[in-house]
Amino acid sequence: MRFISSLLLVLTIGAVLPDAVAVAGDDRADGAAYASPYRVRLPWPDDELIPDLFDGERGDPRLEAGIAQSAWYGPRVGAWGPWPRAYLPPAVAQDKSDDWKRARIVATALRFLGYDYRHHHIPDWNPPAGWHVEKSGGVRHDGKGVDCSNFTAFVFNQGLGIAISSDVQKQAASQTAQLNGSGRSVAVTVIPTQDSAAKWAAVLKPGDLLYIRPRHRDSISHVVIWIGAWGASSDDAPLIIDSHGADVRDESGKLIPAGVQLRPFHANSWYATHADHALRLIGE
Repeated sequence: MRFISSLLLVLTIGAVLPDAVAVAGDDRADGAAYASPYRVRLPWPDDELIPDLFDGERGDPRLEAGIAQSAWYGPRVGAWGPWPRAYLPPAVAQDKSDDWKRARIVATALRFLGYDYRHHHIPDWNPPAGWHVEKSGGVRHDGKGVDCSNFTAFVFNQGLGIAISSDVQKQAASQTAQLNGSGRSVAVTVIPTQDSAAKWAAVLKPGDLLYIRPRHRDSISHVVIWIGAWGASSDDAPLIIDSHGADVRDESGKLIPAGVQLRPFHANSWYATHADHALRLIGE
């Protein structure tokens, strides 16, 4: 297996680490100083999984949107920025196994490690300070970043050309997904609620989308990409990758910065205790 350091990957591909994120009291998650203890081991090297994202227009951040970059900050662009382009299914994935495609999804997601939590449709939209203020204390729009369901939708779009809704509740209710430019649909397998973290870990596969309920409501409010056994942690906790706030601690008790990060799936965590269902878009 190829050993991939999450920190090394961030430095190698130039993902932008977030600014320090203040939390209650003096305890803070400093994105610039944070060194994740978590690692990901994929069965294929990244230069076999995502060569087109390292070298080619598919991975060019200037081409993420359905409109030219020169129009990204124009008067007709809303508070969440331009919508993503529809990426066609990549030639590199043709005739590859389901496990290879799962690994490509994880590798695609890892490219955005360190991006901040923002209500954006595309990760590299980078509006100036004061672009849009929804309410006092609300989510900022300035700077690069993406929220949970826009992140998962973009990863599947860029990674495999699979189109799913970027609205978390609509995404969670998906029964089929579309393969961009082909007129064909992709089967979606629904994995029902499990009654323990161990059972979730046993049934989920890397690349599955796991949907989480809020603490005091039954509706879906969050989504993560399952990494599971391809992740490495000192306490053997399965890993997920998501875009989330700075309220999750790593295995050493440090707050993990807001935004796209590797996070643990502990049995007593909000992720595990409020997991609702999962969707599998690759294989059975």
